[in-house]
Amino acid sequence: MIAMPTVFVIDDDVSVREGLTNLLESADLRVCAFETADAFLAAETASGPACLLLDVRLQEASGFDVQQALAARGQKIPIIFMTGFGTIPMSVRAIKAGAVEFLTKPLDAEQMLAAVCAALGNAAIHHRDGQREADWQRRHASLTPREQEVMALAIGGLMNKQVAAELGTSEITAKVHKRRVMEKMGARSLADLVRMAEKLNIEAQKNR
Repeated sequence: MIAMPTVFVIDDDVSVREGLTNLLESADLRVCAFETADAFLAAETASGPACLLLDVRLQEASGFDVQQALAARGQKIPIIFMTGFGTIPMSVRAIKAGAVEFLTKPLDAEQMLAAVCAALGNAAIHHRDGQREADWQRRHASLTPREQEVMALAIGGLMNKQVAAELGTSEITAKVHKRRVMEKMGARSLADLVRMAEKLNIEAQKNR
């Protein structure tokens, strides 16, 4: 089950923070608001889907500094920039750096909520995919060394007889190993197993 989505807000203007918080909460969204970039960066990351409403001009650090800090940490949270002094070069810089939207103040409520909903939708997809890949990684780690070898051979397109020859064992034993691999990985077909391997960067093993 995906955790409740969170909208983070960073703006050093208390009236803006409170206004955004009230508006977002009225749309049944969970909100965590911060006055400074440091306070946000020191806080715990949301366990579920999230997006960030970020003012470009902050007292201690710019919104771009926050964007760079998140990128350096490998945290891929959709960012919606807000500014009262927007320029085309500024918006281009933000979008090129990965921002999903660039809004000018005073914010249009409908436009802002639409941007937030779109960002959270994308975040939910990435969060689900990340959880799925983490599960596949755990499943792969649970395979024995021999089972991992069988998986690499199977995704390389080798038939059971060929897998057996590579392992120096019987075809029946190769079938047993392959079935265990499929069960442990939760793969319904060889195509499923191949997709899992691609996501996990597992290299296929061909005939030697």
